Amino acid sequence: MTNSRQSRRRTLVLYAVIMLGGFVFWIVGLAISWPILRDVGAATDFWSMAQTLTGMVTMLAILSGSLVGLRQLTEASHSRHLAVADRLFEELNSPENIEARRWVFRSLPGEPEEGSRTLSPEGQAAIKRVLNSLDHVAFLTQSGWIPEETIMPWMNPMVVKAWAKLERYVEYESRKRGEPDYYQHARELANRCREWRTRHLPNAKTIWVDDAL
Repeated sequence: MTNSRQSRRRTLVLYAVIMLGGFVFWIVGLAISWPILRDVGAATDFWSMAQTLTGMVTMLAILSGSLVGLRQLTEASHSRHLAVADRLFEELNSPENIEARRWVFRSLPGEPEEGSRTLSPEGQAAIKRVLNSLDHVAFLTQSGWIPEETIMPWMNPMVVKAWAKLERYVEYESRKRGEPDYYQHARELANRCREWRTRHLPNAKTIWVDDAL
């Protein structure tokens, strides 16, 4: 709330400075131009000059208003990006989701056909929680909501590592159910993260550590 008030205050100060500058320009322009033109014999009426310069100041006021509007849009976009990033951080780093990913990393069998038959209720709940979390993250990071360069550096390792374990299970379950769109958004998110990681970290490897924090 304090940052929002400060932002509005800065915007008003900027607008006031631009308008004051325009007024000073108007006065100085009249004071300098009219005597010079009169001395050189130009048939110039003071009020005609004032009207011309007033039009220029009006254009300046419109321009300043446009600049202020652009600043407000930029600040609103920045605030939205911060809000989305905050929700992403809370989603991916909640204790429940961290614990679910840890189970997937450590305990999920590699073969989905066999693993699906032997999964414990705890394992089923962990898989479902991680997949639902990825779906939620996919929704929050859909195109245009937040720039990828803002979130990918810290988000992509969690997504890529989870998907490396879960991809075969999702594909297996999709075929078994006859649902090609089964967790489709999570799949698309994982592909985006993999592509980003390949472009920016081409030599990075996915490693699971048993005693990781």
